[in-house]
Amino acid sequence: MPSSFRGGAGRFAPSPTGDLHLGNLRTAILAHAWAKATGRRCLLRVEDIDRVRSGSTERQLEQLQQLGLRYDAAPLIQTTRTEAHHRAIETLRSRGFLFECYCSRKDIQEAASAPHTPPGHYPGTCLHLSEEELAQKRELFAQQGRQPALRLNVPEKEWTIFDELHGDYTGPVDNVVIRRNDGAVAYNLAVVVDDAYQGIDQVTRGDDLLSQAPTQAAIAHALGLAEPVYVHVPLALNQEGQRLSKRDGAVTLPDLQEQGIEVPQVVNLIARSLDLGPQVDACQSVTDLLQVLDESTLRRMPLHPWVWDGQI
Repeated sequence: MPSSFRGGAGRFAPSPTGDLHLGNLRTAILAHAWAKATGRRCLLRVEDIDRVRSGSTERQLEQLQQLGLRYDAAPLIQTTRTEAHHRAIETLRSRGFLFECYCSRKDIQEAASAPHTPPGHYPGTCLHLSEEELAQKRELFAQQGRQPALRLNVPEKEWTIFDELHGDYTGPVDNVVIRRNDGAVAYNLAVVVDDAYQGIDQVTRGDDLLSQAPTQAAIAHALGLAEPVYVHVPLALNQEGQRLSKRDGAVTLPDLQEQGIEVPQVVNLIARSLDLGPQVDACQSVTDLLQVLDESTLRRMPLHPWVWDGQI
């Protein structure tokens, strides 16, 4: 989809697993900047269907507000959408796009070494079970009071998405889990269904998720939903080349504030990390930063990661 399209919404969708670190805050600002620069609203979603740390949601919302980010609607809490997620599962099932998976993690790890399997992708073990083998596994699981996971099975083996920074990107479609064996909805389904519900047509997030985009776009297509435009931005790394985390010291807003580093300095650090020139480097408030991050400026963003040296 060409970047001249206007309308819809972008979003920032953190998981409430702790305080937001500098990399998260950087992505939050960029999500806001890309949405506003392309004439979209910017929305917030709390993706709490997996691991949640008590109090994290409230702290993250407070930190985004302290940073100066304001959203165009109240945040959507993902666990309030469970009924819609299960309806989507039934839609995929009725269209023949799901299969039962009886594999354990060990089964998958042992089979995933096969040369035809893309790294990190499901090796297809249960996809090729005969009816007799399926019947045996169903009976065994029923006796044990267990149920299989449900995985995606669409005709497309590859899918091409459009990314504002990376252009057309084609990648394999994985047989991802859609419903876990404990009955819980999996992230890859929930994120697609909720983006469509919120009218999100621009997904800005870290470029470690670029390889997941073809599968998520294929899920949207299978459900009859519109595919979003993507903006996969470079990650923030530590000096060892690993993703920034709390192990790297004072990387969250509360920790930095305890050291006497206030919001304007944090915003300025993030502005300078974008490597987009003196006008951006000088910004010390989110308001000023969003004003200078127009579409043409954002398109000049380097694709290499930001390596933080611990200095403000």
